[in-house]
Amino acid sequence: MSSKVQGAGRRAPGEQKRGLLFVISAPSGAGKTSICREILALLPGLSPSVSYTTRTMRLGERDGVDYHFVPLGVFQQMVADGAFVEWAQVHGHCYGTARASLEQARAEGADVLLEIDYQGAAQLRSSGLDAVFIFILPPGMDELRRRLDYRNTDDEEVIARRLANAVSEISAAVNFDYLVVNDVLEQAVEKVWAIMTAETMRTDRVIDTLPEEFGLK
Repeated sequence: MSSKVQGAGRRAPGEQKRGLLFVISAPSGAGKTSICREILALLPGLSPSVSYTTRTMRLGERDGVDYHFVPLGVFQQMVADGAFVEWAQVHGHCYGTARASLEQARAEGADVLLEIDYQGAAQLRSSGLDAVFIFILPPGMDELRRRLDYRNTDDEEVIARRLANAVSEISAAVNFDYLVVNDVLEQAVEKVWAIMTAETMRTDRVIDTLPEEFGLK
């Protein structure tokens, strides 16, 4: 595998390459966090976008690495200040992507991986943001239930709510650019990697890097 994804976009001569944004979303329990973790390990040139959230840290999570964990009041002030490019309330907690850090990374030419819930991805799609949207599906609802039970982080009421939300989210998955079923983790990671590699080779993203003698610019 390549050790780095190189994002690109059409630009004027001498203009800084603008990074490519990959948005990965999934129902709770489908495995998007595991896939993103593996992708980031495979592609060290890819920058993770760390979201803000009002929920408490889970065992093994780190502030500033998995999420920026902030009080509700701080989050609400950021919403009022227009600090988020997208934000949503999911399962009783708020999540948001900071506009400044995302734009800075892309302006500097870094490709960015953004792991967010369906609501946030829908906001980004409707905004017309230039990005590649990938939706991760479980192999089936029974398996999704098994994974949520196995995590042992939620009570029965929360799990039921997550499953109900998953049904509506999956029904709208056709709006994404790509669908990947996470049955075997290693295979799902390979598929996401292939999508990301192919996207960086699109004509409009590589044409400015080709020799002028080809007459393609």
